[in-house]
Amino acid sequence: MTKKNNTKERTLLLSDISIKRPVFAAVVSLILVIFGISSMKDLAIREYPDIDAPIVSVITLYKGAPATIIESQVTQIIEESVSGIEGVKQITSKSREERSEVTIEFPTLPETLSRTSLAAASTSLDTTNSIV
Repeated sequence: MTKKNNTKERTLLLSDISIKRPVFAAVVSLILVIFGISSMKDLAIREYPDIDAPIVSVITLYKGAPATIIESQVTQIIEESVSGIEGVKQITSKSREERSEVTIEFPTLPETLSRTSLAAASTSLDTTNSIV
């Protein structure tokens, strides 16, 4: 009959320690909770992956031209031709002496980052190439 008592003591070792030393059990539980919370913060989030915004930049050089000519004869023409493309989120431009830079940004949401955005980016490249 002593063998049965020994097996019971071995199987209930964790619960016996928790009952006999409640402070120890509480500290171990706290350590596990803190470890779990800190580990959860370090987990990668798959629902929101890092996606770079699809951006097309058009840079035009016009040697010897002042910023006003660049603005009126280059930047505005590119902006007008690109503004008709479907799916454009934002168009920004900078006109400086001898240089024009037009940046076209498309939406970055995963459901819109599909063939539509890629086709729009391709269309913007075709449109800017046809201006020249």
